[in-house]
Amino acid sequence: MAAGEETSHILSGLTNQLPDRDPEETAEWVESLDALIREQGTERAQYIMRSLLQRAGAQSVGVPMVTTTDYVNTIPVDQEAEFPGNEEYERRYRAYMRWNAAVMVHRAQRPDIGVGGHISTYAGAATLYEVGFNHFFRGKDHPGGGDQVFFQGHASPGMYARAFMEGRLSEEDMDGFRQEKSRAGHALSSYPHPRLMPHFWEFPTVSMGIGPMNAIYQAQNNRYLHNRGLKDTSDQQVWAFLGDGEMDEPESRGLLQLAANENLDNLNFVINCNLQRLDGPVRGNGKIMQELEAFFRGAGWNVIKVVWGREWDDLLTRDTDGSLVKIMNETVDGDYQTYKAESGGFVREHFFGKTPQTKDLVADLTDDQIWNLKRGGHDYRKVYAAYKAATEFKGKPTVILAHTVKGYGLGPHFEGRNATHQMKKLTLDDLKKFRDHLRIPITDEQLENDSYRPPYYHPGNDAPEIKYMMERRAALGGSVPERRNTHAEIVLPEAKSYEVAKRGSGKQMAATTMAFVRLLKDLMRDKNFGKHIAPIIPDEARTFGMDAFFPTAKIYNPKGQNYLSVDRDLVLAYKESPAGQLIHPGINEAGAVAAFTAAGTSYATHGIPLVPVYVFYSMFGFQRTGDAFWAAADQMTRGFIIGATAGRTTLTGEGLQHADGHSPLLASTNPAVLTYDPAYGYEIGHIVRSGLERMYGENSTDKNVMYYLTVYNEPIIQPAEPENLDVEGVIKGIYLLAPAKIDGPRTQILASGVSVPWALEAQRVLADDWNVSADVWSVTSWNELRRDGLAAEEEAFLNPGQPARVPFVAQQLEGATGPIVAVSDYMKAVPDQIRQFVPNEFATLGADGFGFSDTRAAARRYFKNDTHSIVVRALEMLARRGEVDVDAPVKAIEKYKLLNVNAGTTGNAGGEA
Repeated sequence: MAAGEETSHILSGLTNQLPDRDPEETAEWVESLDALIREQGTERAQYIMRSLLQRAGAQSVGVPMVTTTDYVNTIPVDQEAEFPGNEEYERRYRAYMRWNAAVMVHRAQRPDIGVGGHISTYAGAATLYEVGFNHFFRGKDHPGGGDQVFFQGHASPGMYARAFMEGRLSEEDMDGFRQEKSRAGHALSSYPHPRLMPHFWEFPTVSMGIGPMNAIYQAQNNRYLHNRGLKDTSDQQVWAFLGDGEMDEPESRGLLQLAANENLDNLNFVINCNLQRLDGPVRGNGKIMQELEAFFRGAGWNVIKVVWGREWDDLLTRDTDGSLVKIMNETVDGDYQTYKAESGGFVREHFFGKTPQTKDLVADLTDDQIWNLKRGGHDYRKVYAAYKAATEFKGKPTVILAHTVKGYGLGPHFEGRNATHQMKKLTLDDLKKFRDHLRIPITDEQLENDSYRPPYYHPGNDAPEIKYMMERRAALGGSVPERRNTHAEIVLPEAKSYEVAKRGSGKQMAATTMAFVRLLKDLMRDKNFGKHIAPIIPDEARTFGMDAFFPTAKIYNPKGQNYLSVDRDLVLAYKESPAGQLIHPGINEAGAVAAFTAAGTSYATHGIPLVPVYVFYSMFGFQRTGDAFWAAADQMTRGFIIGATAGRTTLTGEGLQHADGHSPLLASTNPAVLTYDPAYGYEIGHIVRSGLERMYGENSTDKNVMYYLTVYNEPIIQPAEPENLDVEGVIKGIYLLAPAKIDGPRTQILASGVSVPWALEAQRVLADDWNVSADVWSVTSWNELRRDGLAAEEEAFLNPGQPARVPFVAQQLEGATGPIVAVSDYMKAVPDQIRQFVPNEFATLGADGFGFSDTRAAARRYFKNDTHSIVVRALEMLARRGEVDVDAPVKAIEKYKLLNVNAGTTGNAGGEA
């Protein structure tokens, strides 16, 4: 094994791989450093060491980056900020909260309920939260605007316990934990769910990995609002509480560079390092705190480790030869976990007993005193010093790595056990020991009376500690968490902003992507409304024709543009600015959805509405980031999601992983998403206008929605808006676009998006070649038609004997005779969503299977959803009814060479992928 390899996960190995040719001289240098620290303190020593490292680099002396430090606290004792609070009062009500949190979960596990819950996470993290609540987390009434706090999902019982102490929740509310329908009016959601508790929670975090991403982009959004002059957010901090096991999620670490690149010193991660995942140790053979220290420091973050409590300070001061620090460095996490599941005597023998020096260090301590040597995350002085240093640090985001014990204080059945995450209730003996540990004034008789319902504890509002607690929250601006729904007035766009959509494209061909971009450009020019739009494009602005935004709206960059742009002489030159409107996250869909969520909830978080418009390759939306959109729905995000280059046959050369044939189905699984597949620019105009009115109109009752529009890159002549357009039909999902032009056997063609022109061509071919009469309907939303139909069925189900409401699609098609051919550029399951609500004979054409690279015409002929496939399918259905010759379908297949992919003629080759 190479030198240094054995401990590479613990220390940076600065000296391991180099020979010491003069140990005596080395000792003199080390002695000089020790003297400097003794005489002038650690702060001066830091400056000297940094100066020497800088000079060494300038002289080409190979000094590796120090990615990890010793397994001790980052902040030296002589630099710790003095704790300003009343330690006794805070200790008292922190104990009450830990008791009430555990009791709430325990009571929810009584035999007649059994809804579960998590006890151990908050038990181990209570100090981390309470130091924040008492001294740092600012509420919405704070003059600076208040902080945003992303609470660790499994710690939610602790937040409820504090709200109970503050009088925000009653005992009846606490007993409604995880019973959201059966205890309606007194129900608490399992985790932070804003949609379920819209006045309490702000940020959903329990889908692990999404919280870290959203916190980073929330901090960016704060700066975005500030730099664009929409709100002064300079005094607001973002806090994200995370678990060390959660940091294994790729999403948890994948966007750290953004925070460093943009110097988001308004962002603080607090990682609760209890060394445990949900089923066991995070790094049993390693050291997760050291790993995370290296990772965050390498990503450009300021790192503060809070490893040991104040009880260790004296031991470390007396550790003159470094024996204790060496053991701390070399002890792996699996052993640290075991120590907290054993006893003080076990720790004396197996930890301190590793060397004579360390055994002597604790010779005067009892086993109980050794057991009470706390980990840093349970020491409010150490945590306070870390938080204060984090909020005062400038130029970088900060991560605080706090060493804790999962299930702290809950007793030997819980503390540090692998199964502690799944343990939902305490035995009577556990309850008594926990009560004694916390010094809660509840008697044995009260606990024995009903072990399933141990009492909550509140000393009364007049108790001095409760008065103190409330005074601290008042000074910090009110309760946290709290969500407010009031926001500054937003003036919706004037009618003239939509005119570009109504005009069509004249003699020019334009894809629906371009029709949308032209509309968006005019909306952004609206003098009152335009500033509220936040366009978000991962890294395909030129593909979508949005490079026109670069020189005018500019790309948001808090540092501006400090380089000479290679395309500076072009009309559409790339332009970055601190006041830029366009959010350009790079090749980063996960970050783009996080930015979308932060912007789309700004109306609640900041009281300043932003309307995010996220434009992306449709294949890389709900398929790649569906979980993030689900969290966005939970957070009640409002905005527009634009799946560009949509469709399975429209993207031609890009192939299998780019060809979207199913995103409407994936989007349909999100109850907050309204999905549209418009064919023309004027349809897009009405849908966008309806969306804005629903999100921010005065008369809207259900505002918390996201609109998903699929748009295509195949250019067509965009028609002007027809006179007497059925606008209601456009918004609700279907309208008659082109009535039949001849009399004859009748059929109905329902088409959406890019397939509408194919349907119109099929209408012509059926009339010219077969004397068949076809009505063409534009289906702007198969999904919304299905939702309306299901709602009508539900109403009828619950109101037997009453006249049943007719679904909208059936109302529209009333009197439309003949069989229906439904077609889209998606899987057949997309149009099939409405089959049960339509009495007509129904057939579906679509693009099932994997996409591939080819011409549009060949792909459509292969999938059999092109013009001539529509014709043949209509003829087959009419032939079965005896309305056309029985051999017409066979003749049509031969006439149009339907089985020959090279004979396809549907669509054109224009538009770049």
